[in-house]
This record gives sequence, C-alpha cells and structure tokens, in this order.
Amino acid sequence: MSTENSIRDCLFMQEDSEAKFGKWRSLFWPIHAWELKKFVPMFFMFFLISFNYNALRACKDSLVVTAPQSGAEAIPFIKVWAILPGALLLTYLFTRLSNSFNREKVFYIMMSLFLGFFLIFTFALFPAQDFIHPHALADKLQAALPKGFSGLIAMFRNWTLTLFYVMSELWGTAILSVLWWGFANEVTRVGEAKRYYGLLMIGANLAGILSGQVSVYLCNQAFIESIPFGKTNWDQSILFLNSLIIFSGVATIAIYRWLNHHVIRPSERHAPPPEKIKMSLRNTFAYLAKSKYLLCMALIVLTYNISINLIEVVWKNQIKQLHPHPSDYNIYMGEVMTLMGIIATVASLVTAFVIRKFSWTMNALIPAGIMLVTGLGFFLVVLFPDSGLTGVAAMMGSTPLALSVALGGLQNSLGRASKYTIFDATKEIAFIPLSKESKQKGKAAIDGVGSRIGKSGGSVIHQSLILIFSSVAACTPYVATIFFVVILVWIYSVVTLGKQFDSLTKPALTKETA
Repeated sequence: MSTENSIRDCLFMQEDSEAKFGKWRSLFWPIHAWELKKFVPMFFMFFLISFNYNALRACKDSLVVTAPQSGAEAIPFIKVWAILPGALLLTYLFTRLSNSFNREKVFYIMMSLFLGFFLIFTFALFPAQDFIHPHALADKLQAALPKGFSGLIAMFRNWTLTLFYVMSELWGTAILSVLWWGFANEVTRVGEAKRYYGLLMIGANLAGILSGQVSVYLCNQAFIESIPFGKTNWDQSILFLNSLIIFSGVATIAIYRWLNHHVIRPSERHAPPPEKIKMSLRNTFAYLAKSKYLLCMALIVLTYNISINLIEVVWKNQIKQLHPHPSDYNIYMGEVMTLMGIIATVASLVTAFVIRKFSWTMNALIPAGIMLVTGLGFFLVVLFPDSGLTGVAAMMGSTPLALSVALGGLQNSLGRASKYTIFDATKEIAFIPLSKESKQKGKAAIDGVGSRIGKSGGSVIHQSLILIFSSVAACTPYVATIFFVVILVWIYSVVTLGKQFDSLTKPALTKETA
C-alpha cells in the first residue's frame, strides 16, 4: 500500500496539498499543525518497528553463519525447512486471532509473542546454548550423512539460533507488513496517506542507518566484568542489542495504545480496504498464462527475488571467511545496514524525478542493470581471485577476499535500495493501464508467484547445489551461471513488458496532450 501511494505522488499533482502549504512546504513537510498529534506518534511507531527490523536482520545472520560448525550453507535450509513452515503457522495464527479479537487486541497479542520470545532467548536460551544444543547427536549425523547435509545438520545443531533467525525474519512479515501497514491503512485516509507515507518511509530509512550504527557501537564495546552475563563482549552485545529491541517493542505498544485511546476515534476510521483476492497456486498459473502482460510482470518479480537470494548466500559465505568472529561479522553487517539506509534515503528522494524523466522501460531496467553490473564484479573477484585482481586489491590496500566482501556489500545495498524505490514504483505503475479485474487478480497472482516462490526458489536452488557439491564455495560457479541466466530473463521480461505498456498507455497520453 505504501508503494502504491508513493506512485500516486509521482503520477499526480497534489493540488489540494500545494494550495494549503505552498510549493516547497508541500514537498518537504505537508503536515498540518493539528495533524501532529496523529502523525508524530505514527512516525515514531514506524521508526521503532523499522529499527528492530534492521537490527534483527544483521544479528540473525551473525548468529547463524558464525555458529559452531555452521556457515552460510545453513541459510537455504533454514529458509525452506523453518521459515516457510513458520510463516504458514503464523498466518494461521493471525487469521484465528483476527476472527476472535479486534485489531487492537490482535496487535498486542502478536507483539507480545515476538517480544516474549526475544526475552526468553536473551535471558534463557542464548546463555544455555552450550548445554541444550545437541552437539553429540549432530556429530553422529554429520559422520553418517554426506557433507552436503552440513547446512541441514547445522540448522538442527544450533536450533536456538535457528529459532531466533526464524522469528527475526518473521518480524518483517508479521509486525512490519501485516500489523503496521494494516493499522496505518485503516486509520489513514487517502488524502492523508499521500502526504504521510513519503515522510514515514524516510523515517524508516533513517531507522536503518541508526540500527546499523548502534550494532557497530555495541559490538565494539569491551567486556564488562561487572555484568554477570556472557563470557565475551559478543555475548554482552547480544544482551544489550536484544534488550534495546525489547524496549523498542514495548515503546511501540505504548504509542499504539495511546493512539487508539487518545487520537484514533471510531468516527475517524473509514471502511477497511477490500479483502484481498486469494488464488490457489493452480489458479494463479492458469490466470497468468492467459495474459502475456501479467506473465512478464510475474517473471520480473520472480527473477528479482531469485537473483538477490542467489548472490546473498555466496556473499555471506565470503563474510564468514573474512570475519569468522560473530562480533566482527555483526559490525560489518551493521555497516552494510547503515549504507543501505543512506542509499535508500537518497534514492527515495530522487525516485519521483527519475520516473518523470525517463520511460517506464528505462526505469524498470535500472534495478536489473544494478544487479547485473554489481553481480558481475562480485563473481569475478570470487571466482578468479588470482587473475590480476590480487594486484588491484593490493593497490587499494586490501585483499581479493576483502574486495569480494566489499563488492558484495555494495551489491546488496544497491540491490535492496533499488527494490524499495524504483523497482516497487515501476511494478505498481505497470498495473495502472489494466482493467479493474486484471489489477486485482493480477496482483494476487504476482504476489503469489513472484514474491513467495521467488524467495523460496533461490533457497531451493542453493540447497540442491549444496547437497550435490557439499559447500557454498564449490557450487559458486554454478550459482553464478544461474544468476546471470536469471538476470537475462529479467531484462528480457522488462523489455517485452515495456513494449506492451507503451502500446496501452500511448493512446491515453496522446489524448491528454492533445
């Protein structure tokens, strides 16, 4: 919903807003004084949820990848065998709660579930991991099974860290996407959303920058002997970071309650949005097969999700080699979160200009071009570290490994920042020329195929290759080949869809300019 409202800002002049605020005020601060009582709490609520989202993204990777006898090989197995069932279970729970309680109570229950887990993990599971992790059984399984099962065994061996990874991943789905945006879309009118959401997204990007710097600061702190927790500074950084996450969650609940009881009145709430169309997987494919236009859109979303997941696992394996200690790993991930937040903030400010300046096809090719160029540089360094790149790295005061990690971090930051801005914008714009039925059913089908299958598809590919070639490093050449094939399919789909988009929108544009 936030993306759709951002696109409306790009496509339509906000006459009402500009008339009340003036040209520059409508661009930078289109908020009435009497709206601050509602907007400011919403801003900080979204800021805190986004802070936790970014902090958890960095921490979960650091814990799992650097765990005993673990590595990036565990991530594809966790995403397929833990996160996917967890997401289905959470969806079922949310549905049952929504049928039994009102929106406010559902929010409290879901937030309490997550914060309760992080509390138990921090003060019970994490300190006791040496005693409750089944290392003996995992060693027997490792000896009996082929080496390609090491990722699956690591997921089982470090089960508390796997659980933390799952809950951290689901925070973005359940709390950020479902609860927060569900609340925001319910209590915000269309006119307000046009003015609010752009500022809210900037706040979320700033939260990403802050979370990255906080992670770096906490991991750089020396071990405090007076605190009876942990054996290393990394253990204590987990204590401080998770305590901060729990505090942010409690503050979010407090703000939410205040909004509901002092600002949001029943008379102010507009009717809830129409229920989303749910389509079975079979009906999804059948509907997409009928429309070349929608099929191209589905391929664009699918290929983005597959490509980002393919390259991310290889990159995290490189980080593990460069930063084997969890504290160092988390410091690096915090720096990446900071860079990503800065890039996303700048990109969000220029997206509207770029969309107006260039054609749909040119705009839609930008994320694919970023993934292609940065991915090419990353895989060249990873696969051919000694082919002249040693000298290049030395001239930069670095090593081929450090250079590959840096390129991977840049690729991840640029790729995800482009996803949150120009990619989502062009995707939503592509729906505009379609009929109402095609918009509704097409969106349901594309969200189902492109997003859900794309995210798990990259993990399934990695998982299959690891089972065959035993390690991430051994299967990297095949991952690179698949990655570039996927990018070519992405580019072809964009060009094909662009021609259809132009043919559908040209008559309307001609009529407007006539």
